[in-house]
Formats: sequence, C-alpha cells, structure tokens
Amino acid sequence: MGLSLATAERWVERWELQQQRYAVDREERFTVIADVVEHVVAGRAGRPLVVDLGCGPGSLAARLVRRLPEAEIVAVDRDPLLLELGRTHHPDAARYVDAEIGAPGWTDALDLDRPLDAAVSTTALHYLDHATLLRAYRQLAALLRPGGVLVNGDHLPPDEAGPAGIAAHVGRCRAGRQRVFAHEDWRSWWAAVAEDPELADLLAERRRRAEPSGSSTGTAAELPLSVHLDLLRRAGFRQAGPVWQYGESCVLVAVR
Repeated sequence: MGLSLATAERWVERWELQQQRYAVDREERFTVIADVVEHVVAGRAGRPLVVDLGCGPGSLAARLVRRLPEAEIVAVDRDPLLLELGRTHHPDAARYVDAEIGAPGWTDALDLDRPLDAAVSTTALHYLDHATLLRAYRQLAALLRPGGVLVNGDHLPPDEAGPAGIAAHVGRCRAGRQRVFAHEDWRSWWAAVAEDPELADLLAERRRRAEPSGSSTGTAAELPLSVHLDLLRRAGFRQAGPVWQYGESCVLVAVR
C-alpha cells in the first residue's frame, strides 16, 4: 500500500487546509502544545519520549519534532490511509503505530521502553465515549512518568452552567474569519480521496475496518470540559485544567 511522495504531499497539504475549518487558531494551538511539552522536558536528562494520540497524517508530530528535534515521538492512529500519508510525508517525525486508542492491547502496540514524558493529542479524543475515555486516561496515567503531562487540544464545550452558547458563537466567528483560505471541508476531502486510484487500497482497508463496529468518523461524544477534568482526576492525574482557550477550542493539560 505504499504511496509516492508526490501523492502524500498533495493530500497532506489539502488535509492541512481543510482542517483550518474546524480548529480555531489551529496553528497557535499546535504552538501551545509544543510550549507545554518543551517546558516539561526542559533540563531533563535523556531523550524525551512523547506519544501522539490520533496522529492522523502526522500534523502535530511534524511540528513537535521541529521544536524538539531530540524527542522520540510515537504516533498512533487507527486510520490506515492517514497513517500511510504520515509515514510517507513525515517519515522522520515519528514512529507510526497502527492501533485504536482505548481498544484492548493498544498500549502494548506502542512498544514503549520507558515512561512517557508527554502524551499529546489534537481533535482526536472527543470521539471517545465516556467509558472508553476514562479507560484511556487511566492507561495513559500509568504510562506517564511522575510529572509527565497529557496535553489535549480539542473542542471542549463548557458546562450548561457556563456561557456555552456564547462560547460556541465566539468560536464560530473566529473560525469564519479564518475560513477564507479553506475551500475544502472534511466530507469533500474524503470524496476527493475516493477519486484517487493510488489511494484505493488504503481507502478500502479503512472502510473494511469501519464495517464491523459501524463506527463513523463524523460522530463525536463532545463531552464538556468539566467531564474531562473529572475523568482525568479519577484516572490518577494530580492536576488538570485548560492553559489556552478560544471559544470551545481548548488546550487542556493534566499533570501525572
């Protein structure tokens, strides 16, 4: 299922553009995540170890390795097509692992040889339901060293008690101002992928994996921020809270 570099470059570039529609201040959010990881590993001996959860085509891993070239990044995702784009377009950014977060044995598939300094994610964990998210948080807490962090950049709506509607409106306004350069959305990107014969085998494998569970990449649990904070504390993290937020777009940090 290998891809040509030109094909991977073309589709990753289109992926980056369409993702701007969904992540408010996406580039700044990536920068904040890198700021946190850089701070946590500063002054520590040895090579930092980071896992990128739901890595897609390697967007976050590629940015992290530019900031921390000495880091070892393990990038995990269940989507064979996005993983192959990452392996081809960003081959030196990470070691890519094909596994589903929260599924039985997924942490074994990471093949880690020491505790993690950080686990990072962006727009991936909100697809997990309540029970799976708690299980994944507990597993990550067990993998992290004391003082290590989970850094999650995602859509995390506030509680009903908070100004949820206003926060969503502010985010939509900001996203709308950024959307002028993003001509393609999620559905049209995948529709275009389906027309590329070089991606046919990978797309068929992706569809085959989705069939048994009936899963849908467009369905998200969208648990509020307060639920994430509660689950993180129950999972064994000492501290948890947002360090950056714009509307519902949030960077949440939990310290082991």
